[in-house]
Amino acid sequence: MDISTIFTRLWEQSGFHLLEWENLVMIGVAIFFLVLAIKFKFEPLLLVPIAFGILLANLPGANIMLDTTGGQLGSFGTEAIAGTHWYDSGVLRILYVGVKSSVFPCLIFMGVGAMTDFGPLLSNPVSLLLGAAAQLGVYCAFLIALGVGFDPAEAASIAIIGGADGPTAIFLTSKLASHLLAPIALAAYSYMALIPVIQPPIMKALTTEKERKVEMKQLRKVSKTEKIIFPVAVLILCAFLLPSVVPLLGMLMLGNLFKECGVTERLSDTAQNALMNIVTIMLGVTVGATANGKEFLQIKTLLIIGLGLVAFCFSTAGGVLFGKLLYVITKGKINPLIGAAGVSAVPMAARVAQNEGRKYNPTNFLLMHAMGPNVAGVIGSAVAAGFLLAVFGGK
Repeated sequence: MDISTIFTRLWEQSGFHLLEWENLVMIGVAIFFLVLAIKFKFEPLLLVPIAFGILLANLPGANIMLDTTGGQLGSFGTEAIAGTHWYDSGVLRILYVGVKSSVFPCLIFMGVGAMTDFGPLLSNPVSLLLGAAAQLGVYCAFLIALGVGFDPAEAASIAIIGGADGPTAIFLTSKLASHLLAPIALAAYSYMALIPVIQPPIMKALTTEKERKVEMKQLRKVSKTEKIIFPVAVLILCAFLLPSVVPLLGMLMLGNLFKECGVTERLSDTAQNALMNIVTIMLGVTVGATANGKEFLQIKTLLIIGLGLVAFCFSTAGGVLFGKLLYVITKGKINPLIGAAGVSAVPMAARVAQNEGRKYNPTNFLLMHAMGPNVAGVIGSAVAAGFLLAVFGGK
């Protein structure tokens, strides 16, 4: 083998030779997300791994998402490569099994449950209604998606983006429309990270300055017994109504019981910290790695991302408008801004409600009041996913 042959082979296998315009676009998207996460601190725990996953998947020739099994590891439209085994696939494709099997989303829900305090919800049960109202975007986006040509299963998967809950979106999409998992997961997590940008203009447009200044009374103290009974009771009730919701809601309530029962501190600590961090890394990187330029840069993908934004905006509006209704019913005792926290992004949406309230009344403290609708939104998005899965799952 002469020197020219060696250099020719090196060139043919290099990223410069294999580079296509789709790679450049997606690398640009990855860098944009990294800037949002690092410089502007838009949910860096989510955006950094997702952005790096996008970057890894679009480095030409890296084959980090290669599936040698003909689709068994979650690749679409591929053929098995002769003489290879599952462990010859790309490392992120192997880890992606945790997404396809819903293992990662369910473990994330356990961690979320262990970090969640249902006290604000229990002390102000009307928060459940705000959480339910904030699922408006799910059903509006479902109807719009049907109208533009998606089938019911695809429309349901797109619509759940409105719940602002990445694990729930992944869970439902993997069951109903797995071929759309990449754009739906990416849209869901991106909009969760962009809550501080998307929600405030909607909140301001739908409320008056007088409403935004409303101060709410201190919440009552919730007993330990109430906090222990709540996760068990909610799980049993929801499971009897919608068995399909058990994988997500069951893990959420198990994590919360670890936190509240007082005898499983080590398990609660593991679920909140070590386990949650590990799964977040693997989920974020593998979800980002599904955004391969050739498959991702299509008209359908852009349409899904657009519909996801519509769903998210309608969900925010639904919560705020129901908050306005409660403002009228209670004669000004409820600040409508907390309705925007009814989306499932905990605790980002509650923080946004707090920050917006403080802009108009510096002495206002809405965070704990907003946490009620916020945790109700977690339950609401899981129930909405269970409902859509029961109706369109076909099993």
